[in-house]
Amino acid sequence: MRNKATIGEYLTFLSIKYEVDPDKLFYALISAWGNKKSTCGNLSIKCRKKTRDTAIFLLTKGPKVVAQFHIPKSFLLEKTNPIRHLRKTDMLRRHLIKKNKGSHPRHIRDLRTGMKQVNLKVKVLEIARPTLVFTRFGNYASVANALIADETGTIKLCLWNEQINSISVGDTVQIENARVSMFRGERQLRIGKNGKLSIVEATEFPLEKVHNL
Repeated sequence: MRNKATIGEYLTFLSIKYEVDPDKLFYALISAWGNKKSTCGNLSIKCRKKTRDTAIFLLTKGPKVVAQFHIPKSFLLEKTNPIRHLRKTDMLRRHLIKKNKGSHPRHIRDLRTGMKQVNLKVKVLEIARPTLVFTRFGNYASVANALIADETGTIKLCLWNEQINSISVGDTVQIENARVSMFRGERQLRIGKNGKLSIVEATEFPLEKVHNL
C-alpha cells in the first residue's frame, strides 16, 4: 500500500487480499481491542499495545506475519463499518483488476502477452502440417500451430510432439495452465509441462462473429 493510504483503505485491501468478510474483520478488531486476541477466518489478530487514542494490532496467518499497524480509537468506535463502505469504492475495482490481470482469462479477447495460468475452452479450426525443429535442449521435436477460436476471437496454439495428434480439427478442447507469448510478431498460446490439453464436450460457438486478435 502507498504511504498515503488511510487505515480504512489498508484494512479494505487486507480484507480483499485475504478474502475476509469486512464486517467480520471490523468486529474481530474490536474484539481484539477489548480481549487482546481474536480470529477472523484464517487470520489471527492480536492487540499488542493500547494508548488513550490508538492501538497497535498484529495480524498473522499461521506462522506468517501479515501486517502490523496503528488504528485510532475513533475508528474502532465508528457506528457503521468503514471497511465495508470502502469496499464499494474504486479501490476494490482497482485491486480486482490488478489481481485478475495476469491470471485465468476466460476468453481469447482477454489474452495479453506475458499472461500465465491461462484456462480456455476453445474450438480447433485448423492444424498446420508439423515441422521438425532442433531445440535448444539439443534434440529434435515436432511442432505445429493450431488455430483455435471462441466467440470472442482466434489465436494460434503451439503444439509439440504428442500434443499434435491428441486433437483434431473440429474438436472442442480445454486448455489449462497455458501462457501467452510473442513469436514473429504474433501472439500465441503455449502449453508448458505443467499445462494440460484435453478434448471436452462440444460447445457451439457463434464463430461467424470471430475476429482475429
